[in-house]
Amino acid sequence: MEGNAWLLLAATGTVLAAALHVGCIVFGPAWYDALGAGERMVRWSRERRWRPTLITGAITLVLVIWTLYALAGAGTLPTLPAIRFILPAITTILLLRGIAGLVMAALRPGYNGVRFWIISSAACLALGGLYLAGTLQAWPGL
Repeated sequence: MEGNAWLLLAATGTVLAAALHVGCIVFGPAWYDALGAGERMVRWSRERRWRPTLITGAITLVLVIWTLYALAGAGTLPTLPAIRFILPAITTILLLRGIAGLVMAALRPGYNGVRFWIISSAACLALGGLYLAGTLQAWPGL
């Protein structure tokens, strides 16, 4: 398991995504807008509503947990509970989100905007591919 470059790259990408989400919470509307979160989230952030922080905080928490599972799968952390279930689940969620986002870009481009769907879908598909390759490599030792 140790030295699984795919899961180490997945962990790096996932913690970067978490950091970008924290940036949105800390720096507010400008970051939500720059990252394409959609006019509703930008407006709520400008109005200092709790929803953007709650939603973004929940996403950040999930991403941090996923980072820990990637690191555990790569052998840099001790094995975590249900890792044989969680790593494939993360992979599936990311790949399905990537595909669904591309469908949204095509069918409902006004909902969050095409830029958001394309960029976030590409990121999800890339991360999903890293988790897939890393999970397959680590599988015998999990």
